[in-house]
Amino acid sequence: QVQLVESGGGLVQAGASLRLSCSASGRTFSSYSMGWFRHAPGKEREFVAAITRTGGSTNYADSVKGRFTISRDNAKNTLYLQMNSLKPEDTAVYYCAARTSWILITRAGDYDYWGQGTQVTVSS
Repeated sequence: QVQLVESGGGLVQAGASLRLSCSASGRTFSSYSMGWFRHAPGKEREFVAAITRTGGSTNYADSVKGRFTISRDNAKNTLYLQMNSLKPEDTAVYYCAARTSWILITRAGDYDYWGQGTQVTVSS
């Protein structure tokens, strides 16, 4: 089992940058394929980005491609989401998720473990 704790959210203006972190404890972090999702009020939970256990492959939602970068540091048991050129429509609670796997996982239902979320608010 793994415990996930997100941090780094906040209130920023459009065009600004934020870096979210997801700290993992428990089983070996490098065993997990990881992902970021977000949930905005009145909308369904949305896939943002995913990364394989080695960091060798990544995948992004079209809405964030070119602006967001997912990465991981297995030595620090930490997942990151660098968010640049933020837009008001990026406002949401952001969650990290984990599953023991070798492959990229983009469906929320395929993840086993979730963090509690961190709020990102982008003002116009």
